[in-house]
Amino acid sequence: MSKRHPIIAVTGSSGAGTSTTGRIFRRMFDSEGLSAAMVGGDSFHRYTREQMARLAAKGQFGARNHFALGANHIDRLESLFYDYSLTGSGRYRQYVHDEDFALIAEGNKPGSFTPWQDLSPNTSLLFYEGLHGGVVSDAFNIAQYVDLLIGVVPIVNLEWIQKIHRDTHNRGYSQEAVVETILNRMNDYVHDIVPQFSHTHINFQRVPLVDTSNPFVVRDVPTEDESMLVIHFRDAREVDFPYLLQVIPNSVLSRHDTLAVPGTKMSLAMELIVRPMVQRLIAQKAFA
Repeated sequence: MSKRHPIIAVTGSSGAGTSTTGRIFRRMFDSEGLSAAMVGGDSFHRYTREQMARLAAKGQFGARNHFALGANHIDRLESLFYDYSLTGSGRYRQYVHDEDFALIAEGNKPGSFTPWQDLSPNTSLLFYEGLHGGVVSDAFNIAQYVDLLIGVVPIVNLEWIQKIHRDTHNRGYSQEAVVETILNRMNDYVHDIVPQFSHTHINFQRVPLVDTSNPFVVRDVPTEDESMLVIHFRDAREVDFPYLLQVIPNSVLSRHDTLAVPGTKMSLAMELIVRPMVQRLIAQKAFA
């Protein structure tokens, strides 16, 4: 397959930190002068917020259970990746969040979708951030089209703490409702989300250094300086570990393919690791 049109995907569950990673990539693209087609995974959800609430009330889906492949247009996502990899084009839409004031001003209702449309022409690469960028199943193989696949994976107790804190403090849900959502999603998390992290090129896993043994009573999310970041590489032969150990303070090599760095150094580590990979992808595109 031609590499003239590279695809980068950041995959992870809701509340895992993919949005933070997306901001780091956006800064990187700007500094490199790259025009990226930015696509959010939530735009491929099958149901609007109201539809999901009605289904949940009938017991057909856990509340807002977008982890499940069946609750998403995975076929459209695979078509987008296939089309872009070959032609640099494809169709997408946007999910309207409560804070998307520009889309709301255009008449779009929060929790709904904009119409399907074509990507802007002549972009440098496609950047996907969402739940299913590394799916490989009996029916779909999205990972095969991704040139750089990155997993963002807090350990599960930390992931729950982050979700409970976000949904109770920022979205107005009760803790009981959030915990019920976590439980309803668990089967889909295990079968549809977790396997993707075996297909990633790099995994960034945040590990707290404080007690999170009971995530349902923890009131505060562990801070960056109370965490370590475990970075695993699928192919360690491509990584200059001596250089990374030298330039990232207090970093250590825990295995031959795994680097551990302080949580406060996530942006630095991601910049140092990923920027050369992005530059290589663009160089390959130029010579394809």
